[in-house]
Amino acid sequence: MCSRVLGLVREQIFAGLFGAGLAYDAFVVAFRIPNLLRDLFAEGALSAAFITVFTDYDTNKSKKETWQLASNVLVFFAILLSCLTLLGIYFADPLVNLLASDFAEIQGKKELTTLLTKIMLPFLVFISLSAVVMGILNSKGKFFVPAMASAFFNMGSIVGGVSCALVLPKFGYPAIVGMAMGTLLGGMLQLLIQVPTLRKCGFQFTPHLRLKDPGLKRIITLMIPAVIGLSPTQINIFINTNFASSCAEGSVSWLNYAFRLVQLPIGVFGVALSIAAMPVLAKHAATKDIDGMKDTMVSSLTMVFSLTIPATIGLMLLAEPIIHTIFERGAFTSFDTTATANTLMLYSIGLFAYSANKILVPVFYALEDTKYPLYGAFLAVGTNILLINLTIDSLQHLAIALSTSCSMMLNFLFLSSVLYIKTNGYPVKLLLQSVTKICMAGLVMAGFLFWGRDICHTWLLEGNLLQSCLSLLIIIGIAAGLYGFALQLLKLPEFTTVTAKIYARFKR
Repeated sequence: MCSRVLGLVREQIFAGLFGAGLAYDAFVVAFRIPNLLRDLFAEGALSAAFITVFTDYDTNKSKKETWQLASNVLVFFAILLSCLTLLGIYFADPLVNLLASDFAEIQGKKELTTLLTKIMLPFLVFISLSAVVMGILNSKGKFFVPAMASAFFNMGSIVGGVSCALVLPKFGYPAIVGMAMGTLLGGMLQLLIQVPTLRKCGFQFTPHLRLKDPGLKRIITLMIPAVIGLSPTQINIFINTNFASSCAEGSVSWLNYAFRLVQLPIGVFGVALSIAAMPVLAKHAATKDIDGMKDTMVSSLTMVFSLTIPATIGLMLLAEPIIHTIFERGAFTSFDTTATANTLMLYSIGLFAYSANKILVPVFYALEDTKYPLYGAFLAVGTNILLINLTIDSLQHLAIALSTSCSMMLNFLFLSSVLYIKTNGYPVKLLLQSVTKICMAGLVMAGFLFWGRDICHTWLLEGNLLQSCLSLLIIIGIAAGLYGFALQLLKLPEFTTVTAKIYARFKR
């Protein structure tokens, strides 16, 4: 939550300083290049493969062998990703041409994007090593510091970025270059902030590289199909960026601002639950406890749905006032608010599926079967390309948000169906009963939001910042309270367990 709130503050600063235009479009595309690789190595294949093997070592091998594996993995990927970064810097110009060829038609836009790309590419090394450290700490039951590490990334981006953005124009550089430097500083902080906790866990770094280490080989063996499995998602992002760069100027920015807001519940709920569930799933797999793994998966999915379905309802019904309150100031206009709000509503449709996939894919990794996420991802790419081509002329940038949501939902249906067959069935009836209760509580919340939005319309969209913030906080607070009360009445097990623990703690 801290990380995502700071991430929103970061986006507010971008909106106020740069709005939705040339500079921010260039930054988004430039950051997308290391980000595509980050999703493949850091938060995707490397993280999942490392946790699976490290948990197995921690469960079945000696402490010395476990820490040697961790040291070897850190050295190997530091070298590999550094080489990849240097290659990326050398080929930055053709990479930008590939990702956003239409930028060349606007004077200075392609050149600025190339410069920002070169500055931010080393971010890949820091964030990937940070993911390995996070995997070690999560496997050891340490979640708070690794989760807070991404908040330090945003803090470094904000403080370092704004400081550089204010100073660099005096030396003839665009202010947006300062924000790129801040991103690099944030990546360094995300890695360094976890080191003290890593030492407390007993880790002692021994700089050595053993390419024939069986643990490293297992990780790479798991990673290769996982990278292939995740690559369609990155192809999707590449396709979306390419299509967006061909739409009206500002389209890349509108899509990015909207997706950042959708990332708030995904990050707080989907990713957080995935991070917490992954070591548990890996441990069940290591001990061959398939029933325990299925129970963990269904419980995790129920929690994801109970948090993302109301988030979807809230984002769809309050899209315009949320965008107005958060972003509409400085260079960000009312026209940008409307364009971003419409995009946000379409992205929100697939929020539950996007978050649920964060739970389902690690189950396949825990089972050391990565081919089905690959099939699902390619299915999503095909759906995405088809829908964009059918709707881009009429919907413009909105077609990209709609196709992304639809492809994520199709991927979710595919993965959940395959897991049902692969694990000889999991409690689908229980899951559907829970989802029914969640939807009923969501309808109660939606009814209040319709009424509250109309009553507070003037304050939400025409009032000053304080009035807009207060109105939003009150409406969202009451809606959340009603939703929680409805879940308690409907006796959703995951929710009543939490409320019982909270009540017991206060009673003590």
